[in-house]
Amino acid sequence: MAKRVFSQATWTPTATADSTALANTTYMAIEAANAAQGLQVIEIYEGGQASASSINIMQFARSVTFGTTPTALAAPNGDGAMQSLTSALATVPVTYVAASTGPLRSSISGNARLNLSFNAFGGIVRWVAAPGEEWGIIGITASISGSTLSAFTGGSAGLMGGHIVYEPF
Repeated sequence: MAKRVFSQATWTPTATADSTALANTTYMAIEAANAAQGLQVIEIYEGGQASASSINIMQFARSVTFGTTPTALAAPNGDGAMQSLTSALATVPVTYVAASTGPLRSSISGNARLNLSFNAFGGIVRWVAAPGEEWGIIGITASISGSTLSAFTGGSAGLMGGHIVYEPF
C-alpha cells in the first residue's frame, strides 16, 4: 500500500477532558473504515501558529467512541496519497475534523497515548515512529480502531496546523 497524509492547515484545539465529546474543528480523527482494514501511523507533525506564547497540551490517543456522522474534509484540509502514482483505495480510511457528535478520547489507563505538548508560539513537534513501532489502528472496535489528536485539559490552547502520515494495509 502507499502512504497517505491527513492534514488540517490551521485550527485551535480546545482543552477537553477524556471521555467527553470533542468539539468540531478542535481535533483530528482517524479511523479504520471496516473490520478488515488496518492503518499504521508513521508520523505526526504539529506546527505552532499562535501570535503569543500558548502551551498546547496535545495528545494522540485511542478513541473510546467514534464520531457520529463525520463531515467530509474540505479545503484547505485534506487526506490523500503522498505518491502520485498510487492507485485509488477500494475502501478509504475515515479521517475528519467535524461530526454531528465528536469522538471521545479514551480515559482507560491501559490504552496508549502519545503526549505531544508544545508552545504554539512558533514551536513544533514531529513524532516519527521507528520501523516496527508504528501506531496501529485496526478493525472497527472502539479503543483500537480509531485515534484522535486533541488537547487535554490545562494549558492555553493556541492556533496550530498539523498532519498525520499513515499507511493503510
